[in-house]
Amino acid sequence: MKFALAQINSTTTVSDNLAKLRSYARRAAEAGARFVVFPEATMSAFGSGLRGIAAEHTEDWQAAVSETAAAADITVIVGEFAVVGDKVVNLLAVYSPEGTRTEYAKIHLYDAFGFKESDTVEPGDEPAVIDVDGEPIGLAICYDIRFPKLFAELSRRGARLTVVSASWGAGAGKVEQWQILARARALDSNMFLAALGQADPEVSGVEVPKNGPTGVGHSLVSDPFGRVLAQLEGDEALEIVDLDLAGADKAAEAIPVLANAKLGY
Repeated sequence: MKFALAQINSTTTVSDNLAKLRSYARRAAEAGARFVVFPEATMSAFGSGLRGIAAEHTEDWQAAVSETAAAADITVIVGEFAVVGDKVVNLLAVYSPEGTRTEYAKIHLYDAFGFKESDTVEPGDEPAVIDVDGEPIGLAICYDIRFPKLFAELSRRGARLTVVSASWGAGAGKVEQWQILARARALDSNMFLAALGQADPEVSGVEVPKNGPTGVGHSLVSDPFGRVLAQLEGDEALEIVDLDLAGADKAAEAIPVLANAKLGY
């Protein structure tokens, strides 16, 4: 499975974010990737006015991303928002080259480290596994990575690879937590884990709102034994990854933690 990680910074200007998405998707397709993952909140960075941005731009955004996927012949997995009542829903949307769109709504909202996502975001309630070229792939968003049971469920539903799309909050020790959590979820779920986040604006120089999680970069791919196979630094970058997902089957045979689990834990 050959895919791409697009570690970018988005802003609250949707047109600029869309232009960046088109460029990275085209480059990923030219490199032979079958899908490209963009961060949480690619449609718009976190900040004030998310509901208004979603209300104004959702229809045009979805049409443009769908067109991009078809034109580049690549599946695009991207963080976006949609209006739900007086809030928004935080989505990881999947656009196929054939024109279909599926979505995962973030289950675990980031009410931590002084930020309260639930003030403006409605949570989802259903795990999601998609199909890319016949391969089941799990989906998760940011704070989800702290909840092992979700990843165990994705593995039980057939995922040998899960992608986590994030806009990880900066702070003391947060890069280390991100890296540890990604490797741990791979280990305790017998799967490959691709953890892709917003770049670090302090490194990239992109101006982003300061009143939300802005990203720390350091995206990585872990194998099911917790070994880091690919990793990025803080700046914007495109990483092409080629995995033999049979490694997940070997891990499940060697360390059958899900099969050995008692009482569902």
